[in-house]
Amino acid sequence: MTKSIISRRLFVKKTAIASAGFAVLPSLLSVSPNNKLNIAVIGVGNRGGYNLKMVSESNNIVALCDVDRRFLEQAALNYPKAKTFKDFRQMFDNMNSEIDAVVISTPDHTHFAATMAAMELGKHVYVEKPLAHNIWQLRTLKKAAKYYGVVSQMGNQGHTTEGIRLIKEWYDADVLGEVKEVHAWRGVNRFEPGYYFTKPGQFPPEEDAIPDYLDWDLWLGPAKKRPFNSAYAPKSWRGFYDFGLGQLGDWACHTLDAPFWALNLGSPHKVKAEVPKGSFNHEGFMPDRSTVVFDFKKRDNKPAVKLTWHEGYKKPNIKIKPEWGIQELNPKGGMLMIGSKRTLITGARPEKPKLLVSEDEWAAFLKDAPSKTIPRVGNNQPHKEWLDAIKDNTLPGSNFDYAANLTEMALVGVMAQRFGGVIKFDAENLKVTNKPELDVFLKEPVRDGWAYGDNLN
Repeated sequence: MTKSIISRRLFVKKTAIASAGFAVLPSLLSVSPNNKLNIAVIGVGNRGGYNLKMVSESNNIVALCDVDRRFLEQAALNYPKAKTFKDFRQMFDNMNSEIDAVVISTPDHTHFAATMAAMELGKHVYVEKPLAHNIWQLRTLKKAAKYYGVVSQMGNQGHTTEGIRLIKEWYDADVLGEVKEVHAWRGVNRFEPGYYFTKPGQFPPEEDAIPDYLDWDLWLGPAKKRPFNSAYAPKSWRGFYDFGLGQLGDWACHTLDAPFWALNLGSPHKVKAEVPKGSFNHEGFMPDRSTVVFDFKKRDNKPAVKLTWHEGYKKPNIKIKPEWGIQELNPKGGMLMIGSKRTLITGARPEKPKLLVSEDEWAAFLKDAPSKTIPRVGNNQPHKEWLDAIKDNTLPGSNFDYAANLTEMALVGVMAQRFGGVIKFDAENLKVTNKPELDVFLKEPVRDGWAYGDNLN
């Protein structure tokens, strides 16, 4: 870390108005609704390439950063005026005054470091889901967004949809009645080479030659050093818990977003994970199949909720009730909110909610549906929502205050899935009360040169 980065960090820290909870830096006041933003993009391959495209229209792409030379060179062809870097720390050191906002689309384990580095310099941030890799990081990002006065957004596009707004409006209008039971599921995971969850031939994975286009040390970032294996990068890191958060961590931010928001769930106080006998189960890698049951306490006038996540099965083990009027559930993924009056179903994302009632009742309901009380922002447009919020001095719906809480719920479930059995979680004190040896995973150790955010705790 260069001295100039450290000195700027100290300047920001000293000048932020911590007692007020918000810090509006002078540079943030210069963006008017008609100005183009100067945007830097960290991670420009795969999903990062899509995010780059979505923020480039009507804005200036001034910097591109990726540890994979192939992705970086391809992006540079499309944005020849942007300066290129393989280390985001050097990018910020060289271009701090030229950047207004940053998009981060790196593997999960490097989200936090890149996002904190950006916020400490007063940059607005858009971060791919899941927001961070452990719960301490999530809570620190939430504090930091306020402390540094930036506009934050997690990229779970479903939170901008018409569907998720309808779900909350219907629940708030008592269409479902009391909801005490929620089910969500994802189908069979593919563990073949080239897919998101490639499984190595052995554990620990054998050493492969590092490709000449990849800076392996920078790719590891804060994670413990280890030999390179092609199952890690560039695509299939999600299945390894040191880098990703498995299918649950990846998809909870989509599939569980609607019930989390509508029911105001917060953090679970207990989570139980069951991995069936015969399923592949290794502490460092996601299981083939699992069932994860989240228990949430009563919240104000809302009853306790049991939410069950079914993963890796050809058919989810959910009893279909005769009154639902369906024969089977979509094996690829979906979500059920079971109410005392009616039950609601969606796909793996919340775009098209439907009540499980007769076709006549459904048609009558749509003709006289509850009022639309939640502002609409553009279906599946989280990038536009974030950019508009920067220019309008507002906050998008999946800002870090909301996104950190949603991701925290998922991460407690991931911990249970990883280690099995019951996790009793004390959210207030950030403790696993029945297995204190797991507390180290609530704030994971990092390598030298990658520590961020301790000044906020």
